[in-house]
Amino acid sequence: MQENKKRIPVGPGLLTGDLNDLDSVRLAGTKCRDCGEVTFGTYATCSACASEHVEAIPLSREGTLWTYTVIYHCPPGQYRGPKDPFIPFGEGLVELPEGVRVLSGLDCDIHKIKIGMKLKFVPYPLYVNEAGEEVIAWKFKAVE
Repeated sequence: MQENKKRIPVGPGLLTGDLNDLDSVRLAGTKCRDCGEVTFGTYATCSACASEHVEAIPLSREGTLWTYTVIYHCPPGQYRGPKDPFIPFGEGLVELPEGVRVLSGLDCDIHKIKIGMKLKFVPYPLYVNEAGEEVIAWKFKAVE
């Protein structure tokens, strides 16, 4: 029997839900109880009004492509995607119903990417780190 690897988010405060059940995972947000501002990520204070009256919320699973670019050359540094051969991919700002825009990889044919297209959130294992943990990241996939 194969043992399940421990899973961790790609960054602290970015994901919410049970990482062992990827269907339950969502992007994490923070909503201010005073001014109503919603931000991506988990914070102790509001970025708009500095209030400490904030709550952690899961962000919507679906969004709309606000803008994008296509990456045709392998990024430098610790890029964890396919390198040999490198596969060009889209990266875009996805606007969620809460008014937040999230930078994300786009999982779709680069020739079919269009501003305004509907997208859905997809968490996935990006790589296994030195400690043997699966690092969970996300992308947005075109809604068919």
